[in-house]
Amino acid sequence: MKRSAEKRSDIVSITTVRKIHRAAAAFLAVVFITVAVTGLLLGWKKNSYGYIHPDSYQGSTPDLRDWLPLDSLKTIALQVLHDSINPGLRTELNRIDVRPDKGMVKFIFEYHYNGIQLDAATGRVLHMERRRSDLIEDIHDGSVFDRLLGLPGEQIKLVYTTVSGVSLLVFTITGIWIWLHSRRKKGKASPKAKGEAHSPGL
Repeated sequence: MKRSAEKRSDIVSITTVRKIHRAAAAFLAVVFITVAVTGLLLGWKKNSYGYIHPDSYQGSTPDLRDWLPLDSLKTIALQVLHDSINPGLRTELNRIDVRPDKGMVKFIFEYHYNGIQLDAATGRVLHMERRRSDLIEDIHDGSVFDRLLGLPGEQIKLVYTTVSGVSLLVFTITGIWIWLHSRRKKGKASPKAKGEAHSPGL
């Protein structure tokens, strides 16, 4: 009776472990596919002819003495953003990318995937870009929702990476547990099988 109860408990235990293992596997499959696809795209971004990673355009002069002040260029970039792209977009900047060798200044925004390249000397618009590489990078590490929703501190990215890490740990532990349980069952069955093989025929 005691052995029967232990056997039922063991069956329930391993069934629960397998369910947890499958749930972790399903989540990790989505994560790994996402990471693999975005990683592949990022590997090709410099060879995408400007589609994934925008090309840098050439301004009129690399001579810094002829350049407009950065605050004047910023004012032009924000005006272009609202007049030529979307008047509802937020204007907070992520960074200003200065390219002295090209005579160009690039304005990259914090909460959307648009960029504006200006001639540093004249303020002329060289290119209005969609920064697909930044979007792919944010999908790759889980920060895309933080950026689009304007959340501070990368809260969703933190949850995503934590859940992914815990899922991988759970998947590994439950996999080892299932493997050990299978080995133990085979070990118990083996003496019985040997005994039946050596028993005399009737």
